[in-house]
Amino acid sequence: MKRQLHLILGLLLLGMSTMQVSAKTTPWKNQKTFTNPVLYADVPDPDVIRVGNDYYMVSTTAHMSPGAPIMHSKDLVHWNIISYVFETLNESPKNNLDGGNIYSRGQWAASLRYHDGTFYVFFGTGNKSYIYTTKDPAGKWEQRLVIDKYLHDASMLFDDDGRIYLVYGGSHIRILEFNKDLSGIDSNGLDVEVIHGEPKGLLEGTHIYKLFGKYYLSNIWWPQRGIRTQVCFRSDNIAGPYEMKVILSDDLGYPHHGVAQGGFVDTPDGRWFAMLFQDHEAVGRAPALMPCRWIDGWPILGDAEGRVPQTMQIPIDVSGQKSEMVASDKFSKPQLGLTWQWNHNPDNSLWSLKERRGYLRLKTGKVVGGLLEARNTLTQRTEGPKCSGVIALDVSHMKDGDCAGLSAFCAEPGTITVKMEGGKKYLVMTDRGVEKARTDLNQDKIYLRMDCNFLTDDAHFYYSLNQRTWNSLGTRFHMIWSMAHFTGNKFAIFNYATQSAGGYVDVDFFRYSR
Repeated sequence: MKRQLHLILGLLLLGMSTMQVSAKTTPWKNQKTFTNPVLYADVPDPDVIRVGNDYYMVSTTAHMSPGAPIMHSKDLVHWNIISYVFETLNESPKNNLDGGNIYSRGQWAASLRYHDGTFYVFFGTGNKSYIYTTKDPAGKWEQRLVIDKYLHDASMLFDDDGRIYLVYGGSHIRILEFNKDLSGIDSNGLDVEVIHGEPKGLLEGTHIYKLFGKYYLSNIWWPQRGIRTQVCFRSDNIAGPYEMKVILSDDLGYPHHGVAQGGFVDTPDGRWFAMLFQDHEAVGRAPALMPCRWIDGWPILGDAEGRVPQTMQIPIDVSGQKSEMVASDKFSKPQLGLTWQWNHNPDNSLWSLKERRGYLRLKTGKVVGGLLEARNTLTQRTEGPKCSGVIALDVSHMKDGDCAGLSAFCAEPGTITVKMEGGKKYLVMTDRGVEKARTDLNQDKIYLRMDCNFLTDDAHFYYSLNQRTWNSLGTRFHMIWSMAHFTGNKFAIFNYATQSAGGYVDVDFFRYSR
């Protein structure tokens, strides 16, 4: 692999051995700093690569569509979504919220690789596994291979001899081999268990690399009595045997929440970094960037004390960089911005940016029992430590039984909702489906706001009749993170029917502040 050869040559020029790499403490001139988590938002299971002077990252988006966002950065700190690997997945009717759902499933733990001019993404869904490819990471991705079984937390490796491997599994880690044309799994190729259930505890999230002539497997490890920890296995042979070392055990000052699972990446001048994530409760699982120091041939993560720095210098000084993982929208463009995702696959016949210019129209479809069953709920991430979202709704075309509004969307959502009942409209605040407050609504244009405080994991809902005076509605809503969804709380704009389909609302704007 050309990139690996370049890396090896660069390290040799710097006087570093391919068999034993010493710590590199090259100073850099950049004095700008950032604070971890590098993205204070739900960007879990990151995998990161460098191609030339550009960095790319992929993460988990579970049941959201489009899925598997591809993010780009010039400095490893400021990231922007440039594409999604897929628009929709159609494994079963449940992907469309028909006869069930795929909450806590969907797209998981992708592997991002670049080889001979092509980008590759591998991911599993709990049911199947997929490989997508593209020449342009900001363009359209094409489905290359579907495997009719789930290969858990997998990572791809293009070896120097042209062979292609996949490492996967939980606790018992296996490596298999693909056909060289990626047409499927090579039935005569390598298929071996390399980690045999040791160390005890949760072991998953493998990332595989070949560096300095050795094979490295980097894993999250959660011992039975301890925090999430990053471990590394290395071997001279891909089939093993592998030796193990703990390379990071730190909670970044957030007790009982270890930083672990993610990828390694280098800079053009030979420095190394790791991008791992940390559970941050209601906001989700947020990535942290840290140095990677090669000591005695091991990638030791963190600073000289083995800690993830709370504040550190930005690795590459590039002017004008900023992140945009959440964005305001006036709905004036012909397509939705890349920060938006639907809950499950959308029904494209029931939403429009064209029917009323400058508005997002959300039409009701089938009658449902509540928000978690509703199609076409449109979401964006929330961000810590605090953030706020405002929507403007035209509710003049709602039908009896319709519910439209703004939600802190998760497995146990809170909402501020316009409800149409008996020909009258009401503003209602709900906490996990339980009504906490209501007031009459006597106009068709309404402004709704949700303020999030992730220092306490609380949200508050407000409404305004004129965009100037804001009124609180209901009680504080305590947001949670739950394995039932496996995602952080989202801003969610919704409209669904509980009695009959055919109503609609128009969303004038979504305004975000932090």
